[in-house]
Amino acid sequence: MSAWDDLPVVRTLAELTGLVEQRQGGLYVRWSRGPEADLAEVSSTDELTGVPMPGLSANPLDVEDWWQDRSVRLWVARRLYDYSHLPHDKGPGVRPWVLAGEESGRGPDNEPLVREVRPLCHLDDRVIEEAREEVTRQEHEWGPLRRGAHG
Repeated sequence: MSAWDDLPVVRTLAELTGLVEQRQGGLYVRWSRGPEADLAEVSSTDELTGVPMPGLSANPLDVEDWWQDRSVRLWVARRLYDYSHLPHDKGPGVRPWVLAGEESGRGPDNEPLVREVRPLCHLDDRVIEEAREEVTRQEHEWGPLRRGAHG
């Protein structure tokens, strides 16, 4: 049995939105092969330089104050959608999972580096599909964050 099997599964965007609303801070989503692989060292590596970083690279799910009273569902959908390309880019077994923790710094893309990691759940593929649908319904064209090849 793996750590994936031990974690609860969030099956809908509404369920994840409820978790974000309930927790009031300190939630992140990480796209990786899971807690079992990540928690051995609790350190991400800068892909460009190979430098180890003081925490796991993750993306915050917490709603920023400037978002005001806008839809938390849309906020969460966008946070997922922005990085939904990672399973394709990073290979088989990469999935999103939600964790709580403390920021220990910032990575090269200004992403939080998180330590004192507590895995909470992993996300069913349906949650990502719902996030994609939510973002697609918006008036403005938007795509996931992705770096193209330079040169």
